Amino acid sequence: MGWNEPQFQNFLMKHKSIKPAKDWNSKKQNLLHFTNEKSKDGEELNKNPVEGFSAGLIDDNDLYRWEVLIIGPPDTLYEGGVFKAHLTFPKDYPLRPPKMKFITEIWHPNVDKNGDVCISILHEPGEDKYGYEKPEERWLPIHTVETIMISVISMLADPNGDSPANVDAAKEWREDRNGEFKRKVARCVRKSQETAFE
Repeated sequence: MGWNEPQFQNFLMKHKSIKPAKDWNSKKQNLLHFTNEKSKDGEELNKNPVEGFSAGLIDDNDLYRWEVLIIGPPDTLYEGGVFKAHLTFPKDYPLRPPKMKFITEIWHPNVDKNGDVCISILHEPGEDKYGYEKPEERWLPIHTVETIMISVISMLADPNGDSPANVDAAKEWREDRNGEFKRKVARCVRKSQETAFE
């Protein structure tokens, strides 16, 4: 059985530095920095803060829907982008993974054309029926918003073209990385900057 409502409330109370999404317009400086002062890994995060994203509830009355802003990682084609995404947690979280969907348009081999993110850490726990992923690469109940976001930022920096969610993007990434693929990503980055704080 997953967490019940009081357990999830307790989780949020431990993560006091998570900023509600509605506060982002007035606190843009929070985009570059996410710390978790009271979680089990909070001490380590305070020593080595995770840069590149901010997360919070979409609606204070719905603990299962979060919005995240991801800053495109430096020295990648996504650098300078500000990408919005939603994390939707199942009622039996943490036994099952959340779903992640980019709201901002993004061109990436591991993000389908509807914005759904396809990476191992967000796949259901257990054996992969296709034999591509090891069970330890898939969802485990120990994962947190931080570990998910670190994986997504890593995915932006280093796409997995062998297991694409967007076959067209994967083909361009393999065959024309500095041409058409780069142009499409640059357009998404510009558009993300224009719409980041709407």
